[in-house]
Amino acid sequence: MHAYDPPSAELASRLAAAGTPRAYPKRTVVFHEGDESGQVFVILSGRLKVFLTNGDGREIVLDILGPGQFFGEMALDGGPRSASVMTLEPSRLSLVRREEVRRFFATDPDAAFELLTTVIRRARNLTRVAGGLALLDVYGRLARTLLDLATPGPDGPVIRDRVTHQDLATQVGATREMVSRILSDMRDSGAISMTGDGIILARDLSDPRPA
Repeated sequence: MHAYDPPSAELASRLAAAGTPRAYPKRTVVFHEGDESGQVFVILSGRLKVFLTNGDGREIVLDILGPGQFFGEMALDGGPRSASVMTLEPSRLSLVRREEVRRFFATDPDAAFELLTTVIRRARNLTRVAGGLALLDVYGRLARTLLDLATPGPDGPVIRDRVTHQDLATQVGATREMVSRILSDMRDSGAISMTGDGIILARDLSDPRPA
C-alpha cells in the first residue's frame, strides 16, 4: 500500500552505497517494535511488511515496501523502533548506520531535503491508515487497501503482486474468512475480476452495492 512517493532511484542508490549489503531469508524479522538501533535500511531487492502487534498477537500491517524504498529512519533520533519489519520474500538490504547517514547528508543537502520530503509523505500516509482503521468498516478498509495496491492497467487498475487473503486480512485488521467473503461479494457484484494478470478493479470500490 504505497500511498507516498518513494525516493528517486538515484537517491536510493547513493544512500545504499553508503551502507553494507546483507541478505535476509523469507519471513525474517529485520527488527521488532521497541528494539534499539540507529540504522536506516535501503531495499535492494525483495518485499517487506511494516507491522504492529497488540498484546493479543493481532497484527496490523502499516505498509508493504519494495526495491528502492527505505525504512528505519524514525530511529535516527536515538529512540526505539516504532514498528516491526519482516521480509515477505528473500530480500537484500543495505544497512546504513547513523554516522554514515549523517555524513551522507552533510555532503549532499539536496538529498537530505528529498529524503525529508519522503519521510513527511510517509507520516501523512500512516496518519491516513490509522484514521481508516478507526473510522472505516472492513469493506471500506479492504477497498482502500486494494486501491493502494493497484497500478494502472489496460482494463483498469490491477494488482499484479502476489497477495493472499491472509495478507489482506492483516492489512485491514480483519479475519481471513471475512476478507474472503467480502472479496467474493466484490467479484459477484462486478467490482473486481480475477484474471491471469491478477486482480482487476472494475469499478469504484467505495460503493459496496452491485453495479
